[in-house]
Amino acid sequence: MDVSRPTAARMYDHLLGGRFNHPSDREAVAELLKIAPSTKELALNNRAFLVRVVETIARDFGIRQFVDFGSGLPTQDNVHQVAQRVDRGCRVVYVDNDPHVHAYGRLLLDENPRVALIKADMTDTEGVFGHRHFRDLINLAEPTAALFVSVVHCLTDQQDPFGMIQRTVAKLPAGSAVVVCQLVSDDEVVRDAVTQLMCDGTGGHWGRVRTEADVRAYFDIDRLRIEKPGLVDVTYWRPDRDVFPRQRTLEWIEFGGVARVV
Repeated sequence: MDVSRPTAARMYDHLLGGRFNHPSDREAVAELLKIAPSTKELALNNRAFLVRVVETIARDFGIRQFVDFGSGLPTQDNVHQVAQRVDRGCRVVYVDNDPHVHAYGRLLLDENPRVALIKADMTDTEGVFGHRHFRDLINLAEPTAALFVSVVHCLTDQQDPFGMIQRTVAKLPAGSAVVVCQLVSDDEVVRDAVTQLMCDGTGGHWGRVRTEADVRAYFDIDRLRIEKPGLVDVTYWRPDRDVFPRQRTLEWIEFGGVARVV
């Protein structure tokens, strides 16, 4: 594992106050904060959204199976921890192709029989759904939640994020849930600067900052019905309290929402 280059997963870990990061990641975050000073607050609010959305899906939608695509490094309140607080029987499959995620993730997940970590590219839909660990835990005769939380911006247009989501939806039964959000900005200078910084720093292992219209297109699939409050800055997706880290500036936001499969 080359720790001389930053990765998006370890940079996110550093923004959340985690310990699975290296000097290269911390230096890249420092450069990122020069372009977008409120990125730390954005990351904290995005993690809070993940917690709320998993709780909602388990508690209100009654779904007991979760697939977290591009899961990143383990931190506090991981998907399985949140879901299993609602029902200990919830099953979770994490999908990531980052060797650092697997090195650290296995240390924390191996002891939970209802959790699996698959080493796969999240765009390889057939490979993910056909993986033996996936088949061991996920019964596609039952509603399933597919989570693409703060990962789609890691994909280039050539990797076809819309196609990835469309293929995933096609495999899910009615009653399932799909969560998608990614970094967006109305400021073309910010979009270009952050995209260049991340692509250069990670050796091309990144996609691009997009627009709200791009994210809305991800949900333009016949079988998807967007849940209230619609597609929004995820900080304001069904907030459970009034106190949360405020972004001092709004160079970019995390934008998205939740849809049900019909």
